[in-house]
This record gives sequence, C-alpha cells and structure tokens, in this order.
Amino acid sequence: MTDSASKYIYFTTVVTFCSLYAAQPIQPLFQQEFQLSHFQAILFTTLMMAPLGVAPLFYGYILESFSAKVMVRWALFLLGILEIIFSLAGDYLTLLTIRAVQGLMIPAILTSLMSYISYSSPKEKVQHAIAAYIAATILGGFLGRFLSGLCTDLFGWRFFFFVLGLLLLLNSYLLKRMVRDAKMHYARPKLAEIVSLLKAKEFLWLYTSIFCLFFVFAALMNFLPFELKSINPAFRETGIGLLYLGYSMGILVSLNTRRIINHFGNESDAISMGIVVFGVGIVFFMIENYIVMFITMFVFCAGLFTSHSLLSGFVNKLAQQNKAIANGLYISFYYTGGTLGSVLPGAVFERFGWQAFLIQLLSMVCLAFFVTRRLKIAVQVSENRAVVQP
Repeated sequence: MTDSASKYIYFTTVVTFCSLYAAQPIQPLFQQEFQLSHFQAILFTTLMMAPLGVAPLFYGYILESFSAKVMVRWALFLLGILEIIFSLAGDYLTLLTIRAVQGLMIPAILTSLMSYISYSSPKEKVQHAIAAYIAATILGGFLGRFLSGLCTDLFGWRFFFFVLGLLLLLNSYLLKRMVRDAKMHYARPKLAEIVSLLKAKEFLWLYTSIFCLFFVFAALMNFLPFELKSINPAFRETGIGLLYLGYSMGILVSLNTRRIINHFGNESDAISMGIVVFGVGIVFFMIENYIVMFITMFVFCAGLFTSHSLLSGFVNKLAQQNKAIANGLYISFYYTGGTLGSVLPGAVFERFGWQAFLIQLLSMVCLAFFVTRRLKIAVQVSENRAVVQP
C-alpha cells in the first residue's frame, strides 16, 4: 500500500466513524426538536450500529462477488448522498429511515477497507497497518462526537451532517487512487461451525464477556448526554462532545497491549483488571458533576479498551482453526451487545433515574468479570488436556 493510498484509507476510516457516531451527543437536541421519547431519540445511533452485529454472519453471502475498491467507493458515495439528504430532511420518520439505510453501508465500507489493507500491505507491515486502522477508528469515534457537538452550537445540527456528506463524497473520489485491488474476504460461517465454537467453553466465556462489556459501554455513551442535560438543561452540545475525549485512551491502550500482558503474566488476568477499572469508572459516574465525569471518562475508556484489545487478540490465539469465523463471531457479539445496550437499559433510566441505571450496568460488569475468571479456568483446562494428549 503506497503512502498516499494509506492516507486516504485512514482518512476514510475516520470520516466513516464520524458518520457512525455523529448523532450520539446531540440526541437530546433531537428529542427536544422533534418531541421524541428517549427511545425514539437513541435510535439515530442504534440503527447505524445494528447492521455491524449481523454483518459477519450474513454479509459474506451478499458482498463476496465485489472487489474492495468497487464496494468501498460505491458505499461511500451512497453514504455521502444520504448524509446530505439527512441534513436537509425535516421530519423524524424520514431522518430515521435514512439512518437505517446508512447503517447498511457501514459494514461494507469497513470490511472493504480492512480487506484492502490486508491485501495491499507487505506481510511484515500488516500488523502495523491494522493497528493504524484501529487508531483511526478510535480517532473517528471521538471527532464525530466532539465536532458534532461543536458545530451544533456554532451553526446548528444540520451543518456537520452536510459537511460529513461532502467529505464522504470526496473520499469516494479520492479512493480511485487505490492502485491495487482485493476481493472481499467475508467468512461464510455454517451453523455447525458456530455451534462447534460456542461449545468450546473458552470461546463461550470470551464472547459473553465482550458482549457484556460493549453492552455497558454503548449504554453509558448513549444515555450520558441525556443525564448531562438533566443535570443542567442549559448545558451546551460542545461540552457534551468534549466529554468523549476520554475515548482517546483506546489509542494509548492499543499500542501497549503486549506490555500490559507481560505485567500481569497472562491475558485472562490482564482482561480481569481492565474490567475492574471499567467498573470503577461506572462507580465514579454516580457523582453527578461535569468535571468528575470528564476525568472519569478516561478511566472508563481505559478499562473498556484494555479488555477489548486483549480479548480481540486472545480470540486469534485460541482459534487454531477457523480464525475468520472466530473473529466474525467476536465482532457479532461485540456489536450486538452494543446495539442492545444502547436501547434496553433505557427503561431503567427513564423510570428510576441515573443511579439505578448505573447499578444495572455494574451488574453486567460483574457478570463480565465472572465469565472472564471462568475463561481463565477453561483455558487452563484446555492447555492441560493438550499437554497430556500423546
């Protein structure tokens, strides 16, 4: 992959994740402007995320005949056009329909980009290229939230979505410079293969852990803007967007996973400590003060990204065969947890308030900690079995 092509790839990744999360910090504004319930407002983010949960299981049957270059350029073009239409639409149902259709474009773009990176990078640089891609997703996640809030305060909420649309169209044009091409590489798992993996306790515990963790993460990220508005109705969207700066901890953690594992001696203990830090963050979010919440976001995100980065690497270590399917299931559990987490805890939030909402999330973190300890035992049993076999 040439330097110029790689810059366009990572720029595209950042803009795509901006599009995915741009609505999140301004959902209270949508709620007020269109007279919506909490549930109706959070669908602007949930519907964009939901297809990512089923993509590894079903998209292989749909997209396998396309090349990465063709797919990513067309998906970016359609996403950009829809983003511009979104910025001009005037009623809730139209806006929501557009977000749902946009959500179908996101998996095609991200898979195309990863396929191209893996195919076009020299073998010795693939790991570095993927790490840079992950850093770009984290940067995009923060910028999408922060710039959405900032532009909403300065120019109104429609401005940022219009600019995003133009940037996506620009990316579609720039990626014609992708010199090499790659076929889409989607795993097409069979039910028997999925069942076989889930029967292995170490995979069952691992997938359950990441499901619980992203369930909690998505829930807090989605409902935090509503809580900030509840604390102070005059609170500006820029401040809400800035709160997500702690998201940048993901870049720091992803670059130091090996050191973290070496410090704790094994993946399971390192993951468990990440979950503890994650839980501590939730406890401090009970203090309803913006400065405390701002600092706590760094702790919260450090815990999540420590666990996530180690769990995603652990999948590849455990999967001796069917690595593509094992990774696909990981992504499915990850985003399915996020999709459900962005919706279901809202019932507790609306009826019982912020404190009860956080206690609910803490129970999920405790479950994640428990299954991670079970994961360690399952891995030890599996390793002992492998040693005694002739």
